Amino acid sequence: MTDLPNMRIDGARLWDSLMEMAKIGATPAGGCNRQTLTDLDRQGRDLFARWCAAAGMTLRVDRMGNMFARRAGLDDSLPPVMMGSHLDTQPTGGKFDGVLGVLGALEVVRSLNDMKLRTRHPIEVANWTNEEGARFAPSMIGSGVFAGHYTLEEALAARDLAGAEFGAELARIGYAGADAVGGRPIHAYFELHIEQGPILEDEGVDIGVVTHGQGQRWYEFHIAGFESHAGTTPMPRRRDALLGAARIVELFNRVALAHAPLAMGTCGLIEARPGSRNVIPGSVFLTGEFRHPEAAVLAAMDEALRAGAAEIAARGGLTCEVAEISYYPPVPFEAGCVEAVRRAARGLGLSHRDIVSGAGHDACWVALVAPTAMIFTPCVDGVSHNESERISPEWAAAGANVLLHAALEKAEVVAG
Repeated sequence: MTDLPNMRIDGARLWDSLMEMAKIGATPAGGCNRQTLTDLDRQGRDLFARWCAAAGMTLRVDRMGNMFARRAGLDDSLPPVMMGSHLDTQPTGGKFDGVLGVLGALEVVRSLNDMKLRTRHPIEVANWTNEEGARFAPSMIGSGVFAGHYTLEEALAARDLAGAEFGAELARIGYAGADAVGGRPIHAYFELHIEQGPILEDEGVDIGVVTHGQGQRWYEFHIAGFESHAGTTPMPRRRDALLGAARIVELFNRVALAHAPLAMGTCGLIEARPGSRNVIPGSVFLTGEFRHPEAAVLAAMDEALRAGAAEIAARGGLTCEVAEISYYPPVPFEAGCVEAVRRAARGLGLSHRDIVSGAGHDACWVALVAPTAMIFTPCVDGVSHNESERISPEWAAAGANVLLHAALEKAEVVAG
């Protein structure tokens, strides 16, 4: 906690900024469609850059398009205290997922400017590229390259479902920066985010102190059978790739339930070919994922999935290629940063509880290279990745105030 316990961010200004950003990619149902490396993503980035310039910050962009807006420290040679999240959204995303963390961090800087306070360490606000993974897989690839988990070359070569290349799209929207990706020290990193789950709201708790990030395994399946006539092929002779895929979807659910209550299993995308209503599908592309906070349990789930998929393929006369396209190990956040979040919430008189993040976040990669912690705010009914995603102005302000005090503990605020 800083020695200025009455410091608060400007909650109304933060809310106005959130609503202004939400106009870019606004959907009829009240959400946002601002997918990464689209023209709308460029517009959101441009607005963020203008706001940072108005706050007196200098902006640098690395070769992954990650944006870092810097407020100089009294000793600008020191490693920065970094805050941030992402501005890209799901195709039917909400106004707050990721955006609260970026604009909440910007509001911290604006409020420091208002109070004419300086910090010994510089402060940086980050906007990470392609956190969502909605257009380019895998997710969190900008922070993943920064942390050294992915190579720059493989990230820039990624393609979306229409065949567009990541690197080419990054250049097209004007955010293929010149800076090297990563490889520099960070004193501490804090990420503010909506919970994306129901726990905080259900319990009436103001702040979630995130102690761990769940591990994730993402999969892609290519299932092949044999296309044939829907009206003339006897049931026992069919090699139905879509039926095999349906059984694998059920397998994901069964494996996750077997490791309840913390395990999650989801299949989010399925494409059957040739896509004719009277042809038995001959091939299917399917995506799936598992999540759990313990690496050993994730490994057991992976083993059960592979054995079950092989049995399903054999039973249906199919071939099934399983590729694990990404593995995010469970992440324990740094004890000192986590305690700084607790102290900030306590000092502000906010109720708080420890919580594990069920979703992946850029903080999970940054934690590999810097002391890191996360702050959660409630969201209505725990709904996220949905146009109906909602939070209150009071929740946003409370989270940003905790971010302010936790970050300034590490940045060492000084008057003048």
